[in-house]
Amino acid sequence: MAASVFKLSVLLSLLSNLNLGLWPEAPKSVATFPPSCNSIECPSYDSIEVGNGYEIRRYNSSEWISTSPIQDISLVAATRTGFLQLFDYIQGKNEYGEKIEMTAPVLSEVQPSDGPFCESSFVVSFYVPKKNQAKPPPAEGLHVQKWTSTYVAVRQFSGFVSDYDIGVETAALQSSLAGTVWSKAIEKSHGADRTTIYTVAQYNSPFEFDHRVNEIWMSFDME
Repeated sequence: MAASVFKLSVLLSLLSNLNLGLWPEAPKSVATFPPSCNSIECPSYDSIEVGNGYEIRRYNSSEWISTSPIQDISLVAATRTGFLQLFDYIQGKNEYGEKIEMTAPVLSEVQPSDGPFCESSFVVSFYVPKKNQAKPPPAEGLHVQKWTSTYVAVRQFSGFVSDYDIGVETAALQSSLAGTVWSKAIEKSHGADRTTIYTVAQYNSPFEFDHRVNEIWMSFDME
């Protein structure tokens, strides 16, 4: 019963688009452990460095179930579309008819458009629980992403995610990383692609108004 309530609460969170411009500033500490990870499974990682406005993490190898690219001008709308597919998946709409436990975070990978009124490309992903990692159930319209050990630069911010937030917070992460070895690693990993790809991680239920934790991720390789 409790698990079903939590799944529904996450669904409602992602279906809502609450932005009154009143949410508090992002916390100065970027190493807050997301409260949701105390009650549901989250991917494991090592914290490599906590800097001024950023954290560097190394995530262990894992598997994620992901949507096909979703074209939209809004991250909030695209995340809603993608999460509905993933919610059906964990409720048993997969080739095994298997129900899967909810995990966190839900990721929205963003391939930004060339302009403010053009559609961006979004891929929404769900972390596969450890007990399903060996053989995630396949499903129509979804695919498995296999992560090797992955480095991620992270910036945390609070409140309910809005489309305005992500631009501001991504720019703040890039600014905080400027001049560091991590910025150079990110630039090298993206190679000739001049469009920055970043990811928005969402952890909380809509009924948690305090101590909400969201994150901007920028992944990169370290040789």
